[in-house]
Amino acid sequence: MATTADDIWALFRETDRKIQESSQQLTRRFEDTDRRFQETDRKFQDTDRKFQDTDRKIVALSEMLGRQGNRLGDFVQEMVRPAVVRLLRARGLPVHQVAPNLSAYDDNGQVIAEVDLLALNAQVAVAVECKSQLSIDDVNEHLQRLAQFKDCFPQYRDYQLLGAVAGMVVPDQVGRFAYRKGLFVLAQSGHAVEIRNDASFQPKTW
Repeated sequence: MATTADDIWALFRETDRKIQESSQQLTRRFEDTDRRFQETDRKFQDTDRKFQDTDRKIVALSEMLGRQGNRLGDFVQEMVRPAVVRLLRARGLPVHQVAPNLSAYDDNGQVIAEVDLLALNAQVAVAVECKSQLSIDDVNEHLQRLAQFKDCFPQYRDYQLLGAVAGMVVPDQVGRFAYRKGLFVLAQSGHAVEIRNDASFQPKTW
């Protein structure tokens, strides 16, 4: 059977209809995909805002804890300062001065050493590290500080240098570790600060 012009036009129209229908379907799919991308982007932006808000809160909390930690450290120092005079004098070490918060700097102005308290007389200096809760890491850091002390504070080079650690909370194993390393151990006991070293203790000299 011969194909007539009407048949050809009918085929073109049908083909055009299918193309338009497919195009409309693709358009709807693209529009739906675009909406999903936009919704996903909004969710990402919302999540990013939440993360930024959380970051700000963490920074604010860290600053607040830092300020509280500094205040607590200052409190421990003020509690230890008069006690270290009394306790060291009871051990035959007359203390004539207590200098708080000593810092040493290099030529570039960078801090190279810090000491919470330095109790001294004309011949002997005792460098005291104060913590709210003393740890073995704190003891080890103080031992390193003592080893470098005279290089950082050359004005005390001729002194007999001793070391001490003090804390509101001093776990027994930490106190024993510091004792074995030759440090005086000062800890809170009730409303006072007491020394944990027995009468046989021999302090290490740096």
